[in-house]
Order: sequence, then C-alpha cells, then structure tokens
Amino acid sequence: MAMPADSPAPRTTDMLPERRPNRAKVYVIGLILLVAIGGAIWYAVTPHATDAAAGAAKGKSAAGTNGGGFGAGGGGGAGGRGGGDPRTVMPVAVAPARSVDFVVYQNALGNVNAASTVTVRPRVDGQLVRVLFREGDIVKAGAVLAEIDPRPFEVQVMQANGQMARDQAQLANARIDLERYQTLLAQDSIAQQQVATQQALVRQLEGTVEADRGVVENAKLQLSYTKILAPSAGRVGLRQVDAGNMVRQSDANGIVVITQIQPIAVVFSIPEDRLQAVMRRMHGGSVLTVEAWDRAGKTKIATGKLASVDNQIDPTTGTIKLKAEFANENAEMFPNQFVNVRMEVDTLHNATVVPSSAVQRGNNGTFVYRVNDDDTVSMRPVQLGPAQGETTVIELGLAPGERVVTDGADKLRDGAKIEAVVPGAEASAPGAKSAAGQGGGQGRRNRVASDGGAPSQRTFGNGSRAGGNPDAGVPGPGSAIPPAPGAAAPAGNSPSTNAPGAGSRAAPPGVRASPSG
Repeated sequence: MAMPADSPAPRTTDMLPERRPNRAKVYVIGLILLVAIGGAIWYAVTPHATDAAAGAAKGKSAAGTNGGGFGAGGGGGAGGRGGGDPRTVMPVAVAPARSVDFVVYQNALGNVNAASTVTVRPRVDGQLVRVLFREGDIVKAGAVLAEIDPRPFEVQVMQANGQMARDQAQLANARIDLERYQTLLAQDSIAQQQVATQQALVRQLEGTVEADRGVVENAKLQLSYTKILAPSAGRVGLRQVDAGNMVRQSDANGIVVITQIQPIAVVFSIPEDRLQAVMRRMHGGSVLTVEAWDRAGKTKIATGKLASVDNQIDPTTGTIKLKAEFANENAEMFPNQFVNVRMEVDTLHNATVVPSSAVQRGNNGTFVYRVNDDDTVSMRPVQLGPAQGETTVIELGLAPGERVVTDGADKLRDGAKIEAVVPGAEASAPGAKSAAGQGGGQGRRNRVASDGGAPSQRTFGNGSRAGGNPDAGVPGPGSAIPPAPGAAAPAGNSPSTNAPGAGSRAAPPGVRASPSG
C-alpha cells in the first residue's frame, strides 16, 4: 500500500529488534570480582608459603631429619598462627618460691649535716697581718688560724698598767695617813671625824685600784684576741679575707668556716606509719644500722647507726625526721651532700619470697601463675608483703618450693599449657628434641628472654616447639638455615612452595621469597 507523500521515512533504529542485556555475562563478571577480592583478603591475613617453608627448614634443623618439617599442620594449614591454637605450648621462665630471712629496709633521701659548723670572726678590729692555715686543712681546737696587728692593743695594756700604778701609790699614801690619824686619835689629839674620813678615802682608793686591775686584764684580753684561734676541730674551708685587709667584728663572712666532719650526721625523713617499727627497735635496745649510698644508688659510701628521732611529725608531709651518725673516717661525706639512705627496720624470718616479676595484678587483686606438675599454670591469688629490689615477700597464698612464672605471663591464662624454662639454664643442642610432625610455618615465634640470660624459645601454631639460641645453632629471622648435623642438605628452592634450600636465606615474615637462580 502506498504511503502518503507527506509521511516521514521510518528510522533504521526503529526497525531493529530490541536488545536485552546478557545477564549471564554480568553474573560472571561479578563472580570474578568477588573471587579477586576474597583472594586479596586471604593473601593479606594468611601466612605465606615462605613462612611455612622457613618453619619447615627450621624444624628439620632442630630434629635432625629431612622429613619432620611437614606434618598435620605443615604448610600453614590447620594450625594457623601461633597464638590462635588453644593447644599452643607457651615457653615461659619459671622460678621457685624460696624461704629466707628477709631484711626489711626503709629507703629515704638524706642530707648530710656537719656535727658543728663555725664561722670564725675576729674578736677585735684591726689589720690582718698573717694567715696561718691552708684551705682544706684539718685543724684542732685552739690552733692559731690568723693574727691581727697587736701593737695598738699592747699600748692599751701599757696605759692600763700605768693608771693602776698611780692609783696604787695613792692608796698606799692614804693607808699611811690613816695609821697616823689613828695614833693621834688615841692620844686625843684629833677629832674622830677626821679618822673616819681617812678610812673612807682608803676604801675609795682600794676600789679604784681594783677597777684599774680590771682595765689591765681587759687590755690583755683584747691583746690575746689578736691571735685568732680555731674554736673547734674540723676542716677549714676557703678563706674569706687575705692578709693586709682590715677586719672587724661585724664582718658577716668572717675569716673562714670550720666544719666538723668526723663524726658526721645524716638527716632524713620517713613516713609516719613506719615510725612505730623504728621506735620498737630503739626501745628494745637494738642498734638500727643505716647505710648511705651515692645519688645513683650503686655505691655504698658509709655505714652508721641511728642516733635520734625528732619530737614531732610534720603535718604537711606526714613524715618525721631522723638523724643517723657516721664515723666518716675516710672523709667521703661532706656537709650538704645528698645521699640515698637505707635503714634496716626489721627482719622477717622464714619468709616466702618470689621474684617481683612473678607478681601480676588484675581486677581481683594480686596473683601469680603457679606451675602445676602437668606443665599447666593456675592463677593463685596472693597477699603481698614488703618488697626489696627484685624480691617480694608473699605473706599468704604460696608455699616455699612452688614454681611460679616470672616471664611470659602476659600471654597466659588459667590452665594454659607451658614449657618451663629455668633462667640461666643451658640451651639444648641442635637436634636434641623436637615434636613429631611440627609445622614450620604455622605460627609466629614467641621469645622468652629471662633475666638470667635464658635461651630464646620458639612456639609454633600446632603446639610443637623448638628451643635454642643462636649459639646452639637455631637461626633467627632472616638468617641462613643450616642443615641439622648428620642430615642431608635440603634441595634447592621449589617453585611451588618457595621454601629455601641449602645456600638460600629465609625471608622475613610477610615477604615472599623469590626462587634462587
């Protein structure tokens, strides 16, 4: 049928059949993306084959065989990482509780005080003509330290003597006149009043002579003050004035300062709640030993004894001052020196002690991990006593001889399986002990560094373990893995597992090892 002339021509696109999207292709693309994302996540959280191969090689080196590195948990399989398997055996350092006589010390910060401190000042004013001491010398009481020009004082003595001689002559003449008047009065030649007046004059002159004698003695005393003497024994310090200067009694600095350092005292403060224990010892007649240590607390300076206790407690600090006395025979302590004081307060006989690192703290208080006979641990609440250095007294909750965990307790829980390592024990030789089927790459290594230099330990995810140190032939991360003694060297790197062979080095965790050329 013919179309009208004015009708628009039909578009080609309108004549094509409608296309529907291919749903199968969309599903395939989505599935590929999900698989890729899942693979990336798995690669990020799963140990690589390098770790498994390195762990297997280490297992072979420890066991002395080529076939013991891959077992039930080999290749990073069922065991997973070391901390995720509840059957993991944790290597920890242990130590037994001991029964000792524990000495309780009170530590404090003390200040050294001289037994006496004297500032030597002149007693008279004048010119200093001689200085007779050397700075730092030990002087005795009464030693001449310096001398002031004595000539003005010698003149004063001469004047006082002259005045007294004149008054003594007048007194002698008055006494002669009194005798004459008394004779005349007996003859009734003079009046009684004249005799009485003469007697008064004699007594007056006697008083004058006594006053003159005092002036003479005072002049002699001032003359003796021109020689400056040491008022006490001790060490002289730096001189404050040189010879030739005018010195006065009002000088604030004086000439020199003398400090008595033998014996010497240390003043320190202790809390008021420790005072009763100290007073019990003192009232019982015991001598409390006090030790003075240097500022770093590493070197003992001297040993003394407690001398006295203050009579009141400082209400602002809640402490009380104590004074200890030291002989200071070697002159190692100086006034105003700060020292660390350690005073023996009490002795606990047959006290149960453990290393302080064994004490743990939780929501229920203090506790320790006790090692059971089946190599498991149990939480044991304990009551603590005094502590000294690295040792703590256990008053309740633990008996002597029981073993406690001293290092590695942060990864333990009640009932956990452990491998006990005694601090200071010798490391086992290569190939001495290894569990069958240990999976070399299944877990992270856990090291236990004991305070006695114990060897490092390694724990794997399937519960197997190997012990040793670098000196015993157990390699560390990234180090070359030698073959076990008497065992064949492993083959070269395998492309499928990337496990290092002889002559290769194990890659650190998280780094893919490339095959050797």
